[in-house]
Amino acid sequence: MFNGSELREIRKQRQLTLQNLADKTGLSASLLSQIERSLVDPTIGTFWKICAALDVPINHFFRLSDEHDPVIRKEQRKVIQLRNTNVKYHVLTPIQQGKIEFVLVEIEPGESVVSELVSHSGEECGFVLQGELRVLLSDREYHLYEGDSVGFPSTSPHRYINPGNVVSLSIWARAT
Repeated sequence: MFNGSELREIRKQRQLTLQNLADKTGLSASLLSQIERSLVDPTIGTFWKICAALDVPINHFFRLSDEHDPVIRKEQRKVIQLRNTNVKYHVLTPIQQGKIEFVLVEIEPGESVVSELVSHSGEECGFVLQGELRVLLSDREYHLYEGDSVGFPSTSPHRYINPGNVVSLSIWARAT
């Protein structure tokens, strides 16, 4: 699943030390070292902070095959689920080096994508396919239902929570 050595390679390409990355993310250099050595899996919140600090899309670490087929069949989708979470990201973007990241987010009832507000470069748009979704955006809260959509600059601190009794399914596009 997650490959910490690739994280180390990107960090070094960006000419960042572990301490530089720690300063950019607010995480400890020790934790980042353990993640790079694949001794621990990052939480979703930690993973977002790392991706934002390195300016790479989250799906970069979960690459599809090297073949450049413009179609991703349902059974071929890569699914990102870090340990100890009930949130799944289904990668819908066939182009890995593009400027748009497209994911289907599946959140179990009562679950949250991250435990704190996150921010990163770019902008996001989401559409709720099933269930409910609470979007915490800076100092405001929006309760979305099936068929509702939202869009905002990703630099605004945000977080998603499923307050309902059924799985929340939403499609998100993030442009860098």
